[in-house]
Amino acid sequence: MAEPTTITQTLPAPVLEGALTAFTKKLEPLIGTPISTAAYAPQIAAESQLQQQARTAAGGLESLLGPQAYQQFMSPYQQEVIDTTLAEMDRQAAIQRQGIGQSAIQAGAFGGGREGVQRAEYDVNALAKRAATQAGLLQQGFQQAQQQALLQLQAQQGLGAYQQQIGQANQGYQQAILDANQVAAREEQYSPFTQIGLIGQQLSQMTPGTYPITTTTSTPPASAPVSPLSQFIGGAGMIGGTLGKLLG
Repeated sequence: MAEPTTITQTLPAPVLEGALTAFTKKLEPLIGTPISTAAYAPQIAAESQLQQQARTAAGGLESLLGPQAYQQFMSPYQQEVIDTTLAEMDRQAAIQRQGIGQSAIQAGAFGGGREGVQRAEYDVNALAKRAATQAGLLQQGFQQAQQQALLQLQAQQGLGAYQQQIGQANQGYQQAILDANQVAAREEQYSPFTQIGLIGQQLSQMTPGTYPITTTTSTPPASAPVSPLSQFIGGAGMIGGTLGKLLG
């Protein structure tokens, strides 16, 4: 007699069978589905207008650093001031020279050598004073123009730094927006896979709810077919036995 056949299967609990079937149907379309990475490709925020203006202004600072930078800050009225001052000095010098002549007339030395010496000395002194005054006025104008150039340079540098700071802050804000949009686009692309993954995790935690089913089947052995020779031998034996009983 053949041994019975035992088959053991572990099947999900009936309450999970429907959930697993639905999970499998949702999973099948995602297998082999490509994910578009272009939707959340990294992006870099462009420079703000303030940053561009700061760079342009920085390029113009060279005009404030050269040896001729002061010239653009020279007062347009400086030459008029110099001319007016020197004209007044010339007028005063002429009066003084005239006074020397009058003094010589009063002393009875008009046209003499003494008067000539006094006039020559006075002219030398007057010319030296005139030149010193002119140089002083030019130096004063130069110093004022140089100071204005320095102040302008510092002002533009400060403004450029401020523009750069504000521009970088605005660029950082725009970069934050791009990064947030990138994350949102990536989450949108991965949303179906994330959802399936979370459901799968929950279902995997419920697998203890499965139970084994054991099925035992018995199959009776099949009878071997009787050959004609066996039937003949068997029949002959039965006949021989019967004859023996009769003759005995």
